[in-house]
Amino acid sequence: MNLKKHVSPHGTVMAMSMMKDEAPFLLEWFAHHLAVGFTDILVYTNSCTDGTDEMLQRLEELGLGYHRPNLIKPGVKPQPSALSHGQAEPLVQDADWLLVFDADEFLAINHPSGHLDGMLDDAVARDANGIVITWRIFGSNGIVDWSRAPVTEQYTRAAPSDWNKGWGVKTLFRFDPEYWKLGIHRPSIKNKHMEDGFPDTVRWLNGSGQPMEDYFKFHGWRSIKRTIGYDWAQMNHYAVKSVDSYALRKFRGNVNNKADKYNADYWALQDRNEVPDTRILRHAAARAAIMAELLTDPTLRELHETALARVEARLAEYRETSAYLELREGLIAAGQVPIANVEAKPPKPRDPTRIAELMNRVRSPGDPTAGDADQPVLRPANSATYITPVDLSTQLDVEWLPNRELQLPADPRIFTAEALSAIRAGKFERRAARNLPGHLDGCRRLLDIGGGVGFPAMAALRAMPGLTVMLQEDRPGLAAAARMIHRHNGIEDTARLRVVDGPLRLSGDGATAAAGLSACLRDFRPDALRLSRLEVVPPELLAAMPLDTVKRAIVATGGKDGLSAAYGEALAAAGFREKTEVTSGGSSLFVRQ
Repeated sequence: MNLKKHVSPHGTVMAMSMMKDEAPFLLEWFAHHLAVGFTDILVYTNSCTDGTDEMLQRLEELGLGYHRPNLIKPGVKPQPSALSHGQAEPLVQDADWLLVFDADEFLAINHPSGHLDGMLDDAVARDANGIVITWRIFGSNGIVDWSRAPVTEQYTRAAPSDWNKGWGVKTLFRFDPEYWKLGIHRPSIKNKHMEDGFPDTVRWLNGSGQPMEDYFKFHGWRSIKRTIGYDWAQMNHYAVKSVDSYALRKFRGNVNNKADKYNADYWALQDRNEVPDTRILRHAAARAAIMAELLTDPTLRELHETALARVEARLAEYRETSAYLELREGLIAAGQVPIANVEAKPPKPRDPTRIAELMNRVRSPGDPTAGDADQPVLRPANSATYITPVDLSTQLDVEWLPNRELQLPADPRIFTAEALSAIRAGKFERRAARNLPGHLDGCRRLLDIGGGVGFPAMAALRAMPGLTVMLQEDRPGLAAAARMIHRHNGIEDTARLRVVDGPLRLSGDGATAAAGLSACLRDFRPDALRLSRLEVVPPELLAAMPLDTVKRAIVATGGKDGLSAAYGEALAAAGFREKTEVTSGGSSLFVRQ
């Protein structure tokens, strides 16, 4: 066999798992995680009867992985037992990076490099020592019968990315046994180091390479709306697979000895097939080549074929029983439960007092969440709305949903999870879309700065036949997404809605820095100006602009009085005052006197 362990510039990058009777799926799982870039794979097993132990032992003999028995003390569940053994295992203690995850979970690297090394390159460049990777829940894809086809190729439909019941996480992090205690979702800081400054050194990113919020250093096993991200990585969770595969799980049991875990309710929760997601298939060729090489070993091949034959014989026997027919019919029915009706056990409640106390120790003096009221923080209303950069090169079959008589795509390439939730509820930017026509009373030319996909502008165009809009948006890829949405809604007349993607602020100081905005104002000569993205047009820049044609200015302040006052002061010199009687909670309206 020519297969050798990968050597990473980041040292030992270890996958650690615990298994019981996973022989039919083991080689695919193992080959896949060699393909994405792990240098070492360590698996703990307990009570296996299907050849899983023997396969792992052979992989260790070949120098490709490690197997350890999960010796379980009375009263301890298998999963916590394996974590306890791992904590003391020299191989784990010597690892540079560690990820603990299960046999039904496959890591998908969405990072442009397509490899753990490239993702870690970027993480280290950002001075990070951990990446919090969120689940994607993959369903049965409507498959009932057993198949030998790869798991990652059979099950290609998943829950929507904004479905928060599927937001459990696994954490890839720099492990030091002195400071960390292993956990199945994330490690925890040992109590003796909670007070000594060690939490200040923890710098974790989410699955899109963005900084995690400080609370997660101390608590939590799920992402939230503000931390969800899949641009770099996701953990594909194949908890059910086909009906026949699910039957095998009921035979086998589970790593935590939960009674009747694999029932119809669990199937309804995990059999989610609402959207296609084939991103993991970028690893398919490398995984298939590695698996083919593994099967050139006669011992591994015999163990693999024997395991498949054994499970297929058991299934053939089970299919002849009334219990199988009852299970099959029940699961198929459970799979029809609409996603909105699925119930899940709620997460363990947080101790807000304790979390706040811990966060205060790591919050930097300039952190806006610390309550610094002297300076208003420029947080535009759409700052948490869009994925940037937007990349539409990957083809997705997205659902278009009605919002205020317009159609928006539930497209995770464009919108964040928070925005997708609003789109699915028909509430995307609904307040701005409802109020904008009234704010434009008497106006015919609107310049919308940083307007995203231009949803409020489209609503205004529908309500005001004589209106013309210039939508400026320079975030990478977002202008193209806006044009695609406009076409879908039949708004293709660029004489009425023109999208420009040039930068507002160029390099340099003074007039050079404002050249883009000045050009828009000079060329388009709007009588209405809407500032949708405030960080690119702070009050001092607005005050220096030629606003001679503008009669009305709408500033998306998000209801923050401090921001409204700052922009009001900047506009006052040009003769504007705030029209408070029509100002909504999300925008401030200023009218020239």
